Amino acid sequence: MNYSSASLYVGDLHEEISEALLFDLFHEVGPIISIRICRDAMTRKSLGYAYVNFQNPQDAERALDTLNYASVKGIPIRIMWSQRDPSIRKSGIGNIFIKNLDKSIDNKALYDTFSAFGNILSCKVCQATKKGDNGGDNVESAGYGFVHFETQEAAEKAIAKINGMLLNGKQVFVGPFVKKTERLKILSNEDSFTNIYVKNLDASVDEKELSEVFSKFGEIQNAVVMRGENGASKEFGFINFADHASALIAIDEMNEKDFKNKKLFVGRAQKKNERRAKLKEYFQKLKQEKVNKYKGLNLYVKNLDDSVDDERLRQEFSKFGDITSAKVMSDNKQSRGFGFVCFKTPEAANKALTEMSGHMIGSKPLYVNFAQPKELRRSQLEAQYNARKQPQMIPQMMPQFFIPAQGAFPPPGSQIKPRWQPVAGGRQSNQNRGGMSRGGSSQRGARGGNANTAKNAGRIKYNNNARNQPREQPQQTTPNTQEAQTTQAPSDQLTAEYLAKLSEQDQKQLLGERLFPLVHLREPKNAPKITGMLLDMEVSDILTLIESTDALNQKIKEAVKVLVEHGQNDQ
Repeated sequence: MNYSSASLYVGDLHEEISEALLFDLFHEVGPIISIRICRDAMTRKSLGYAYVNFQNPQDAERALDTLNYASVKGIPIRIMWSQRDPSIRKSGIGNIFIKNLDKSIDNKALYDTFSAFGNILSCKVCQATKKGDNGGDNVESAGYGFVHFETQEAAEKAIAKINGMLLNGKQVFVGPFVKKTERLKILSNEDSFTNIYVKNLDASVDEKELSEVFSKFGEIQNAVVMRGENGASKEFGFINFADHASALIAIDEMNEKDFKNKKLFVGRAQKKNERRAKLKEYFQKLKQEKVNKYKGLNLYVKNLDDSVDDERLRQEFSKFGDITSAKVMSDNKQSRGFGFVCFKTPEAANKALTEMSGHMIGSKPLYVNFAQPKELRRSQLEAQYNARKQPQMIPQMMPQFFIPAQGAFPPPGSQIKPRWQPVAGGRQSNQNRGGMSRGGSSQRGARGGNANTAKNAGRIKYNNNARNQPREQPQQTTPNTQEAQTTQAPSDQLTAEYLAKLSEQDQKQLLGERLFPLVHLREPKNAPKITGMLLDMEVSDILTLIESTDALNQKIKEAVKVLVEHGQNDQ
């Protein structure tokens, strides 16, 4: 082999091999100009290959003949001529592919087998890493490899002689190397495929019997039965015909045919990514058909009391019409606070939606709406977020305190007007918002609470006269209390009825003041953005978020996901 250079590529190196060790190994063959182990630019760890440059090409050729596959630190090194021109490797000329190799065949055995047909530029058995019995990683043959000959004639001779032969008891396939992109095009082209997939084989069927059964449909280039690590059949295999017509006939004749008391499946062989794409398309179609089938019939019910189960949910809604299913979603038998009710007719579903929204079951008012696919809900939230990003579409009524500031609440002197008078017993007016208590914590001001508002939510309950009254609230008597209640809404009586009497700007102001601290406790850095997004919802929906921790957490998660996807997450 006449090479103008004397440079060798040395691969499959142990990570602990150094330039000095390689020098000791190669310098006995002849004078060396340089040795370079390629390393990671950041970690400086070996990448597992090196280049050795001799003074004379003859010494390099002798090193390749004598040291190739020599064991260094327990791993056989792989030597070949250094190919500075990548077009030689990428051209595919003289390159062949071998599969269905026995696990015992390594690089040297493959080299010895094919070197009889011509000069070999490179030879490699691909490896796979698997978990061993002791929990460690075991590296073994992946069952296929490549041989790159110096000439195309040598490659064709090797294909003609070795294809279909037994190597270590296994029939191997040898063929021209085809680039991955080209292989995918061939496999995905339903008009020209030659490779078929056969499953549900009897465990006793081997490659020879499989070939005999299918050979009547045309010339077979290769047939293989896939086997596990213990050698047992996986009961499926592949057959590659010489032409497309033979593959079509085999599918038509053998699909769903009984063979050894088992019904076969025979179809076009597909790569894993193609199968996944087909399955994804299939299931999305089924999902869409299901959505269309139950459109206008299926109701989403949330803010359910923990005591509500499937039967109770069915009983509450059955008065509106026939129900096909009622299900409370649970996690480890613990209610997740929402469920679905599916009616037989749209009329019954509409009536239930109208009359059950806000209806009390147990201690909570229900939120009822038509069920929507998750993708649609996400797209709606994204649309709300995108709309808020447009400066011209931001309402002028947007509360000032949703603009990000240093503190969780507005600074002293902000323009938010107090909506009620100070009440004796520790409640403070809005004018104190942003002030520091003696303990150093930021005060909630007019609400009479602090930054731990959400923590106190677990101690809140409902009754028929008021919302969110503390279970143990001390009696308070103040002058003109009755007059104050007739003109303004205390924070613990924020109801849909009261909000309906206010302007839209005042509604958003009150809801924002209640919602912001709850969001801030969960997502402090994104609280202004998320609160603004949530305020685009209907008033009844916002009230549900304030009352239901689960509903609020879910909406916050959806909002954060939208922010992340748009690169607006402040975390």
